Amino acid sequence: MWGTFLVNSRIIELCSDLGIDTIGFFEGGISIAFAYNFFDTTDNGFSTYTKRADYHYIVRIYLDKICSYIQSLGFMAEAFVDSNPLPERYLASKCGVGFIGKNGMLITKKYGSYVFLSEILTNMPLKLTMPNKNSCGNCNLCIQACPVNAIYDKTKCLSLITQKKHINIEEVNSLCGNIFGCDICQIVCPHNKNAMPSQIDEFKTLSFMEQDAFIYASMDNSFFKEYIKKTSCGFKGKNIIIRNALIALSKRGDEIRQFKGNSEYINFYIKLLRGD
Repeated sequence: MWGTFLVNSRIIELCSDLGIDTIGFFEGGISIAFAYNFFDTTDNGFSTYTKRADYHYIVRIYLDKICSYIQSLGFMAEAFVDSNPLPERYLASKCGVGFIGKNGMLITKKYGSYVFLSEILTNMPLKLTMPNKNSCGNCNLCIQACPVNAIYDKTKCLSLITQKKHINIEEVNSLCGNIFGCDICQIVCPHNKNAMPSQIDEFKTLSFMEQDAFIYASMDNSFFKEYIKKTSCGFKGKNIIIRNALIALSKRGDEIRQFKGNSEYINFYIKLLRGD
């Protein structure tokens, strides 16, 4: 008969061997946080999480190893990462992986909010772990730092705007050099000041994601497929990233007329930005 303490210990030991040390146990499952930040990136308009291999695939590889182990013991195990009906942040907060901050991010003790969340549902007997106390207190730095007040109105979030196919002039004007995503509320968060770097080599920063906005504004299909498509922002396609890079270039005063071409989509935003 498997004791819950023994089961938890086995899973924790396996995760530790894989370089994962932030996990929690809830009724019917396991919440696992994957740290991704190596704190070696420049601010070039891409959110830190996009500057590495697509986490959907990397996290899935690790989850499959854990599921295989659980299944080898005769139990059911099914893995989930990102696109699923599970309330990931809620589950992670309920079982002590972290707490949900005022910026809506799941904040862990060791890695701050620089984590990808995932879950494994299983019928394994688990000893439940307890939630952590919310440690935001009276701190309002994320609220004060957000240039569009998105903490109170998520539809204004710059990260969301960079991912939309069609954006209006107000949304264009709200971008602050963002090419994909936004880290403002994470950068100012005190819980991220002493966050530890990731131990997962597959999440090391990719050099081709550290270039100037000009490179992404002028990229062709070959560049996109060879490089950008391998990251977690590749699923949105080439043109959205080109558009955002053009907005960033325009905001810093660069001439963007040279980027006009055969794409009606891109030409529309060049015209909008130039006020033609």
